[in-house]
Amino acid sequence: MFEVSSGVIKKVAGPLVIATGMRDANMFDVVRVSNQRLIGEIIEMHGEEASIQVYEETSGLGPGEPVESMDVPLSVELGPGLIASIYDGIQRPLDDIMKLSGSNLKRGVEVPSLKRDIKWEFVPTASKGDTVEPGDVLGTVQETIVVSQKIMVPFGVQGTIKELKSGSFTVEEVIAVIATADGDREITMLQKWPVRKGRPYKKKLPPTMPLVTGQRVVDTFFPIARGGVAAVPGPFGSGKTVIQHQLAKWAEADIVVYIGCGERGNEMTDVLNEFPELKDPKTGESLMQRTVLIANTSDMPVAAREASIYTGITIAEYFRDMGYSVALMADSTSRWAEALREMSGRLEEMPGEEGYPAYLGSRLAQFYERAGDVISLGKEGREGALSVIGAVSPPGGDISEPVSQATLRIVKVFWGLDSALAYKRHFPAINWLKSYSLYLDDMEKWFNANVAEDWMTNRQEMMSLLQDEAELEEIVKMVGMDALSPGDRLKMEAARSIREDFLHQNSFHEIDTYTSLKKQYLMMKLVLGFYDQSKEALKMGASMNDLIKMDVREAIGRYKYTLEEELDQRYDTIQEELSGEIADLLRKEDN
Repeated sequence: MFEVSSGVIKKVAGPLVIATGMRDANMFDVVRVSNQRLIGEIIEMHGEEASIQVYEETSGLGPGEPVESMDVPLSVELGPGLIASIYDGIQRPLDDIMKLSGSNLKRGVEVPSLKRDIKWEFVPTASKGDTVEPGDVLGTVQETIVVSQKIMVPFGVQGTIKELKSGSFTVEEVIAVIATADGDREITMLQKWPVRKGRPYKKKLPPTMPLVTGQRVVDTFFPIARGGVAAVPGPFGSGKTVIQHQLAKWAEADIVVYIGCGERGNEMTDVLNEFPELKDPKTGESLMQRTVLIANTSDMPVAAREASIYTGITIAEYFRDMGYSVALMADSTSRWAEALREMSGRLEEMPGEEGYPAYLGSRLAQFYERAGDVISLGKEGREGALSVIGAVSPPGGDISEPVSQATLRIVKVFWGLDSALAYKRHFPAINWLKSYSLYLDDMEKWFNANVAEDWMTNRQEMMSLLQDEAELEEIVKMVGMDALSPGDRLKMEAARSIREDFLHQNSFHEIDTYTSLKKQYLMMKLVLGFYDQSKEALKMGASMNDLIKMDVREAIGRYKYTLEEELDQRYDTIQEELSGEIADLLRKEDN
């Protein structure tokens, strides 16, 4: 099997084990610790002493017990069987572990990440005699009803196909033989890839197209690009997890990788219970048919959190290389940073701000920069995208703490959750005055060309009204509403309409949970139509109180519950009602 370098335990400090006699081992090698064969990874070497991060509970370990290096870096198994799986932070399938150890997880359980007994139907798409290079597709496997997995030539293999089989195979059986300069190479459907190293690609493309999510405050105000990165910081109870669930359900991605990194067990249970039940709007099948879950809850060993986000992003890159659009949710990177802080403290490194290691920012950057819209390796050059959305849980919602600040320096989209909005039951509780998207300018062309020519103009007008409202509210607090001019009062009313009728979105309402771009545009037109026509009516002498009390405002507010097929007809009806009611008011004033 592997050539083994072995040593003995010298010291145990929580998840950190120091072993001596490890001269032949390398940094980031996987090791098996003690007779229980706990899994760990070498994170520091000093001569023949290795500092090992152990991914399982270390209680009961003592000096003198054996340590074996497997002489391979921490890697994930890639191949058919990934989709619909539930893994822990180091890609051990939780269902298989449960079969072996019952409901209480035992330590040192060794199970393969991909099931070895399932046969997959391999359909070749290349032919014998073809010249192939890394990334070329040899054939496909229909993994679930929704996902067809492309079996690609592994990185580092180039040559001519000498043999290509067709039929049912397990992931370890040979499906092809490629004649390379170094001799014949047997290819199976199983590939391994070290988690800390990004998978290579030909070219990274600039972000020009949005990842449509169906969430109005995101798509209209603060869009994320396909292949972009976003952060969702917010205090406890402000709806981070619900937003991540919404994006996992509705974002225009072919594959979803959801990493529960150190969150409470009940939140992960919600995901595990909800996703199989949810109907995927695009296919009508269960959402699990295109999802990979990585469950690493707060009561699991802290060190495994550190590995979980790398495990998740490597699996996501694998599907990106096939030409899929992948959305990765990491919930939450604060818990991941806590694992870094604990290990750094155990290693007695010089602490940075608030005890976090000085390299926190660079580690976060290494993770987020693996996102992108790329042209994959291979002759056909498939375009695939990996979008990353990371939740941040700052203590008390204070985003001046190191993890939030390091994240904000890296990401291009900031959806700042606000506990004040959450207490008012305004969800999603994304604060429109604090949030931003640096992709807006890049995507202006796309929105104007694909949705409507005046999309960006309308968005800007709505944003200006919300900013004006914030300023006017200060005046109202000091001197009262009566001190405002009719024009300013109308601005306040229009902004209230934007907040309540447009930005407020019910995640649990079957129609309102998702809004197409066309519907978002028509909703913008209705809200702004009320403001523009009322402004004209004010100039012509209409009463401010009569304008506020118009019946049509109820219809504008309820437009969000309109079915897609009735959008145009209902829009025209409301526009007629609005024009009719304003004309009646003006006639009343003239009389």
